[in-house]
Amino acid sequence: MRELVTAAGAAKAIGPYSPALRTGNLLFLSGSIPLDPSSGQVVAGDITAQATRVMENIKALLAAAGADFSHVARTTVFMVDLGEFAAMNEVYASYFTAPYPARSTVQVVKLPKDVRVEIDVIAVLG
Repeated sequence: MRELVTAAGAAKAIGPYSPALRTGNLLFLSGSIPLDPSSGQVVAGDITAQATRVMENIKALLAAAGADFSHVARTTVFMVDLGEFAAMNEVYASYFTAPYPARSTVQVVKLPKDVRVEIDVIAVLG
């Protein structure tokens, strides 16, 4: 059975997809971009501000499913400039403790709404 997961503290979907979907003990979070949950607009600022908003959106969705960052098993980080990796990674690392989730990070040409970063997550629920 699949169950939709949404959260007031996370941005709403901007297309025909679920922000998060629970299937059994797995939680799949769609790619999160730095949208302010109140306004639906991209947050102003550099990669640090954008990465922080993305992680806060993810945090809200995890909490809505009864989870937190310790439940995250896998992430994929999409960036338009890997030259900003260190700054993004500093924000990212502040949300996790060891053992860290498996992760891939890739540079892409463009992301929705011309944002700098997008992150998707797979979590295992207890």
